[in-house]
Amino acid sequence: MDKVRLGRTNIVVNKNGFGALPIQRISQAEASAIMRKAYENGVNYYDTARSYSDSEEKIGATFSAEERKSLFIATKTSAQDAKTFWSHLETSLKNLKTDYIDIQQFHNPPFMPKPDGEDGLYDAMLEAKRQGKIKHIGITSHKLHVAKEAVLSGLYETLQFPFNFLSEEQDEAIVKLCEEHDVGFIVMKGMSGGLITDSALTYAHLNEYKNVLPIWGIQKESELDEFLSYQDEAPVLDDAKRAKIADERKQLAGNFCRACGYCLPCPAKIDIPQAARMSLLLRRAVASNFTNEDYQKEMAKIDDCINCGRCIRNCPYGLNTPELLRENYEDYKTFL
Repeated sequence: MDKVRLGRTNIVVNKNGFGALPIQRISQAEASAIMRKAYENGVNYYDTARSYSDSEEKIGATFSAEERKSLFIATKTSAQDAKTFWSHLETSLKNLKTDYIDIQQFHNPPFMPKPDGEDGLYDAMLEAKRQGKIKHIGITSHKLHVAKEAVLSGLYETLQFPFNFLSEEQDEAIVKLCEEHDVGFIVMKGMSGGLITDSALTYAHLNEYKNVLPIWGIQKESELDEFLSYQDEAPVLDDAKRAKIADERKQLAGNFCRACGYCLPCPAKIDIPQAARMSLLLRRAVASNFTNEDYQKEMAKIDDCINCGRCIRNCPYGLNTPELLRENYEDYKTFL
């Protein structure tokens, strides 16, 4: 079983982290069964967020106080001011049934919170750490400049950032920068929001980086089983896998939606993360799964786009989302 040290936090965990965003879509019983199986197989890092509806509560209801001592729990706050930060923290502690958070993270802020800021966010985080309510300070980001600033600032002990074999050289440079500055690197979007379908391939790729912790978004026991199977015999990045990665990069080159969801909610009620990558989904999965009446109704909402520009302003990757939606819809019609 591979382990990873999260920088100067000195937290050492199983290389498989549990991403608890998807468990908000399933029942408490289902979520607990999956998390207990993960725990019993050595998975000891669980990542959630205040904004993941009841995800924190499901974690809190799953593990006993004694089991909590052997777990590392990270959550996130999207607070924009100190008052909201404290409210979020107290709610997280209550939901998770714990006295402390191992890593409290700022959740994809548009700027890097710092000491003495007018928002009071970083100072509140420091005070929470002084009180023992959090152990370590982290930040998550989809924006390269924010991530780089956070690592170089020395203010953050961990960074959570999108990374997989589709990432560009500038993203890989952030991984190396974290290693140089002893900042723990936590991987989000290891499967690129579902566009990567070969878990062994992405596991082998990420296993080449000894300082990164992938957190896999788990909703089904079968998904968990895939990653658990790699603990006994980790996939190796051999020539065949390198060739497949090269082919995947060719297929997914250019602008594509990473399904981060920061474009939502859409005033026209368009499911942007799904619709904006429909062309890829049609070709990388069973096309008939996406051509039923329900999907057709959802895709037709693209005609209702009011070009408000909100999705463009909020996209961390600078995509022209309305144009991408129209292109995907026109392609979608050819499959009907």
